[in-house]
Amino acid sequence: MSAQVEAEKTGATKPANFFVMQALFERTLEQAIEQKNIEPLLKEYSGIPNSEHDKRSPMDQAFREVLMKRVNDDVQLIGALVRLSVAAARAEIVVNTIPVVLLGDTFDVITLDKCEQIFTFVEELVEVWKEELFFASCKNNLLRMCNDLLRRLSRTQNTVFCGRILLFLSKFFPFSERSGLNIVSEFNLDNFTEYGLDSKEHDDIDNKELEDTAEDIPLKIDYDLYCKFWSLQDFFRNPNQCYNKAQWKMFQTHAETILQSFSSFKLEDARPSIDNHSNSDAAAQAMDVDLDNAAGEAGLTNIVIKAHHFFAKFLTNPKLLALQLSDSNFRRAVLVQFLILFQYLQVSVKFKNESYTLSSAQSEFIKKTEQRVFSLLEETPPSGRRFARTVQHMLQREEMWNNWKNDGCKEFKKPEQLDAIEDEAKPTPAKRAKRPLGDCLREAARNGKFYLGNDNLTRLWNYSPDNLQACKSEQRNFLPLLETYLETPHDKNDPAFEWRALRLLARQTPHFFTFVSQPSSKVSDYLDTVRKRLIREKELTKQVNTACAASEQNNGASASSTPGEQEHEAAVALQEIEPEQALEVEDTDTVVDVVDSDETPAHEKPLMVTKAHIDEITPLIGEPWMRVGKKIGFTNDEVLFFQMEHATPELACSKMLNNWISDDDDATLDNWAYMLEGLEMHKAAEAVKAIIEREKASIAAAQLTAQLQSAVEELSSNNDVEILSE
Repeated sequence: MSAQVEAEKTGATKPANFFVMQALFERTLEQAIEQKNIEPLLKEYSGIPNSEHDKRSPMDQAFREVLMKRVNDDVQLIGALVRLSVAAARAEIVVNTIPVVLLGDTFDVITLDKCEQIFTFVEELVEVWKEELFFASCKNNLLRMCNDLLRRLSRTQNTVFCGRILLFLSKFFPFSERSGLNIVSEFNLDNFTEYGLDSKEHDDIDNKELEDTAEDIPLKIDYDLYCKFWSLQDFFRNPNQCYNKAQWKMFQTHAETILQSFSSFKLEDARPSIDNHSNSDAAAQAMDVDLDNAAGEAGLTNIVIKAHHFFAKFLTNPKLLALQLSDSNFRRAVLVQFLILFQYLQVSVKFKNESYTLSSAQSEFIKKTEQRVFSLLEETPPSGRRFARTVQHMLQREEMWNNWKNDGCKEFKKPEQLDAIEDEAKPTPAKRAKRPLGDCLREAARNGKFYLGNDNLTRLWNYSPDNLQACKSEQRNFLPLLETYLETPHDKNDPAFEWRALRLLARQTPHFFTFVSQPSSKVSDYLDTVRKRLIREKELTKQVNTACAASEQNNGASASSTPGEQEHEAAVALQEIEPEQALEVEDTDTVVDVVDSDETPAHEKPLMVTKAHIDEITPLIGEPWMRVGKKIGFTNDEVLFFQMEHATPELACSKMLNNWISDDDDATLDNWAYMLEGLEMHKAAEAVKAIIEREKASIAAAQLTAQLQSAVEELSSNNDVEILSE
């Protein structure tokens, strides 16, 4: 029934009051629950002319009243009402907290058994409570509701339900929520373990009873062992007692006794019968041997499900100790407590007292005992090795959480990942506005530079204040001297070498235009003749310069002869030695004798690295060959390519250096030795220097041999001329 019809029946022309709207909403809510749809409720809500604030309060009350009427109904109907309230909150017709308020009202008036069933809806809607719409307004209500439930529950009898509530809170609140963290690492000191009998009542009769209960166990169980066993729980409750010397001594003695008892009394694996559980047995064996076996894992899961049991706290009756020592779950619980205690004593905890430090003897005892405990866990059936590895993994994870707490419990955030579609949808960034050309020209003029609009051209034009003078610089003269180039080792018939030699000959000396007395069709023979002539000219020039220097020192000789006469005599001597030479040598002052001079000429061609040199030096470089590659200019990718293409470092280094000498004009022995010294490869650098000395000695010997051969040829040619003249 709509609000308008109700208004006509009541004869009201003004907005309905609170109770009228509540009655209307209750009837409509019943219809919405049956239809499992919120549309009737929205239609009724929008048909009332009251304000939003006036309508929302009766709607909230209508939900609570309907819940109280249906509280004894099926659990699924209560869950449907809660989900309907979530949809109503999203439609903004009720307050955001109304779903949690309904759950709180329900838990207040029903039994604990039914609370455990309805709490399933709270767990299923955990993602809803974490939404921005509900989290801020409902988190306090949810926390209060869970705490009220925990106060009603027993930690020993309702352990599973308590665990579900705590797990829900851990999923609902973020990791960085301070209210759910034990920031200062406090221990639950109220967790006392009561055991033992009054000392006045204890006598030999009690010892006899304990021994009678352990007839089937090959272990002597007396009251002393019983007290030592349960006294360890006080150390597990408060590990800081171990930093006290007296307490530590007692813990060490008791722990040694208990572990020795476990070692002497080993449990047997209680295998199920072959007829009924052969598959499960095989799966358990497979899992204990191979953790990666999927079939074994499935089989072990079935065994665990069948043997599902859990004890929150064990009983401490003395007569039960024999049975407890025979229980693998009980033994595992005690051994894991040892490992947790040892981990706390060794790790660094932010709020631990500075005086709490272990001595070397304590650390050594913990290390040995920890290995012993893991061995006992592996020996405890069923699947001892798997269980021991699982515990070890959990302790490693616990150490990570401890480090997180030491760092201040920083909030976890997922890394931001942009999808490719979002990247394509983004608009292209706006281009940076170019600077006006006039501003660039004016700034360059103020600095005395040129601006040509192109970076490379601008750099070249501003290389030197006077570009023409920079072009004339001696550093830009890359042509070698003719004498040096002709002495370069080369193939007998190398067209490229011959062409360059002729170009240099035409540029630097007049011999290119001189007629040769014995013409030849081969350019190599012609160049060899020119080389011999240049050597003879060099020797004659040296003799003339020596004679002139001697005449200047002799005063009488200098008075009777003039410089012009000396030059005339030198020219006559040159014509006598080479009658076929028609032109004079122009620039003889710059020629220097290579063989007789003690200093190395400035124009001498440097010694280049050859393949033979590389084969000799590569074994001395060894493993650090990649450093040499980066030093001579290869990139990381190129060095990695050489490493991947060749099996050994020696082959990779040899290939890299061969590429270097083929592409780099500066691949000289001097540069190589300098680089090796800079890389502190002294052995290889000394070997390169030895090669340099050897090459220089070889060149000097070759030049001396050539000079002697020229002198012999000259003498033989002079003798031939004399014979012909006779």
